[in-house]
Amino acid sequence: MAGVNICIKCSMFIFNFVFWLCGAIILSVAISIRAGKIGQEILTPGDANLSPFIAVNMLIFVGAVIMILGFLGCCGAMKENQFMMILFFIGLLMILLLQVAAGILATTRKSKTEQALNKTLLMNARLLSSTNENERVFQKTFSELQEELKCCGLVNGASDWGSNFQHYYKTCECPRESDSSCTKYSGKTIYKQSCFASISHMFSKRLFIVIVLAFGLATIEVLGLIFSIVLYCQMRKK
Repeated sequence: MAGVNICIKCSMFIFNFVFWLCGAIILSVAISIRAGKIGQEILTPGDANLSPFIAVNMLIFVGAVIMILGFLGCCGAMKENQFMMILFFIGLLMILLLQVAAGILATTRKSKTEQALNKTLLMNARLLSSTNENERVFQKTFSELQEELKCCGLVNGASDWGSNFQHYYKTCECPRESDSSCTKYSGKTIYKQSCFASISHMFSKRLFIVIVLAFGLATIEVLGLIFSIVLYCQMRKK
């Protein structure tokens, strides 16, 4: 019987360490999306009510809670603390239910989230042509991003910049004039494609990775519930 208990304790510790690690990965990826250049500077200046970051914010919360639960589970298993194991079980069950609810919500509202993202980008495209000094930070950040993504403008190409094009055209410049991805605008050879598609694809790709991690974690959480019940029952028998 002692050997069985030790085996369960070790399995529970290993499980919780992996669980904690998964929480750390989800948290780091979600924060990188939320705090990255695209999230912090390009998407947020628009209407706050149309924020496409609802799912990301929820996953930041989930990742943080998972790390706490993983720590509780490790301590509870090694110290055979019944109170910690109860907290771990309740917390894990709640986070699992939250993930299921978030998954259903994300599936049913996928089109609305995409519409919110697109509407935010469309609204922020107007900021590129603004001559207001308050928009200079956004314009500078976007000019760096378009150089990185090899695109020009946010929605309609270089025309999005309006009279500001002459100030930021260098990050739009295409190195090869004969390249099919280049075009002429105001006497400059620039990238033909706008950044709208690239930003949407990059955001969706990163968000998809986080959602896959979250759903994959649900399977591990079910195993954690089973482990915690078995270990708790063994503690009660002592």
